[in-house]
Amino acid sequence: MINDNNEEIELLDFTEEVSQTRKIPAGKRGHSEKAGRRNSGRRKKRTKKQKILIWVGRVAATIVLTLALVCVWLYGVMAILVYGPSKTAKNQFVLSVQETSAIGFLANLFCSEEEIAQIKEANSIKDTDEVTDTSLVTIDTEVNEDVPDIEIIDVKGSTYRGKLMKIKDPSRLFVGTIDGFREGNGQVVADIAKRYDAIGGVNGGEFVDGETTWTGMPIGLVMINGEQVNGNSGTVYHVTGITFDNKLVVGNMNAETAKQNNIRDCVSINSSIGPFLIINGEAQDVSGTGGGLNPRTALGQTADGSILLLAIDGRMANSLGASFSDLQDIMLQYGAVNASVMDGGTSTQMYYNGEVINTPYSPTGPRTCPTAWLVK
Repeated sequence: MINDNNEEIELLDFTEEVSQTRKIPAGKRGHSEKAGRRNSGRRKKRTKKQKILIWVGRVAATIVLTLALVCVWLYGVMAILVYGPSKTAKNQFVLSVQETSAIGFLANLFCSEEEIAQIKEANSIKDTDEVTDTSLVTIDTEVNEDVPDIEIIDVKGSTYRGKLMKIKDPSRLFVGTIDGFREGNGQVVADIAKRYDAIGGVNGGEFVDGETTWTGMPIGLVMINGEQVNGNSGTVYHVTGITFDNKLVVGNMNAETAKQNNIRDCVSINSSIGPFLIINGEAQDVSGTGGGLNPRTALGQTADGSILLLAIDGRMANSLGASFSDLQDIMLQYGAVNASVMDGGTSTQMYYNGEVINTPYSPTGPRTCPTAWLVK
């Protein structure tokens, strides 16, 4: 630009300077700064929440994927067992899951009801009408300090491990119950034993289990001190009992027959889940594998009167379980002349001297029961 004196004058651009030096009123400036901080805080919160949601989503996706892979793997394993070349493996799988109340349906994924029934029939211990002859047992009353009153023995096989309790004096054995049978829960063996101040014991007879489960309600004949406390008088049951002269009796009988056989205490269990193993020194007929591999409880007596209580762990990596045939072999090995099976699975538990000495299969501890075989 040229002034009146023809001198060139440089024009300055004040726009940028003014904009840079423009001042915001104090009140508005504080408000703006607060708004900025709030917006920044919101952005940080949103960012933090987004990170958490992303993390949770990834963890959930990993869990779902892992479970899906495990399910596929388990299904594959079961399919190999059922459709593979080993008929024995198929039978063991079907029998083992069918003997449980929780996962019995798994067999139905691969086999029809007719095929399952055939497998059960072909792999069992046959029932019998024979009843114990108590004259074959002679109770040893001689004092022998070399023989312990109670002996705990570890038992092991290719698919199982467990505990055997041997009681020298059979008069110490009796049936203990919860305080009143009921349509509800029973008690674990330890609590039933404490109720009677008993030193040991195992779980007893069958109870209501299925679509409706009442572990406090027994099935079949139960007798205490010669008195019938459960069951229909005229119905024949699969009975295991101890007489007033302390001899084990097994056989199919009703309440009147049980009294005629001088039975003091007894429990009952269906022959399909609690077969007789040995009667009068003779092992009962075994078909096929003699049952699936599961936790098991059994009761027996030797010729000199000693009582054998057996608890086999199962459904674990180091102890898959035992078949009925395995129980029979163990009882024969330790000299039983009469023996039968009690309720098994999650019910299997052995209590001794203040603690449970086997390893029951149950994430929440041993299952409750209405009855138990106890040792004074």
